[in-house]
Amino acid sequence: MKKSRFTEDQIVRVLQEAERGEKTQAQICKDHGISPNTFYLWKRKYAGMATDDVRRLRELERENHELKILLAERDLEISAVKKVFRKNAWTLPSELRERN
Repeated sequence: MKKSRFTEDQIVRVLQEAERGEKTQAQICKDHGISPNTFYLWKRKYAGMATDDVRRLRELERENHELKILLAERDLEISAVKKVFRKNAWTLPSELRERN
């Protein structure tokens, strides 16, 4: 995933500036050098959040990604063990048997 050139603080400040209504959305985008699409993506994802909330969201997303990787690795290991048991014609332990 591409690293944003804006920090969480900057994103929150841009959105707060838009909420104040002093400038139009087009002017805010032009001033900060972002596209309207980026602005709406930020608004959809971060609207109403404080800087701490955005940091916590990023931490949770990173943790979720790591957990998904661990789960995939575990599933691969279980699959490999099942193949070895089948190849050697051993019976699988009850917790590894597929449930129908």
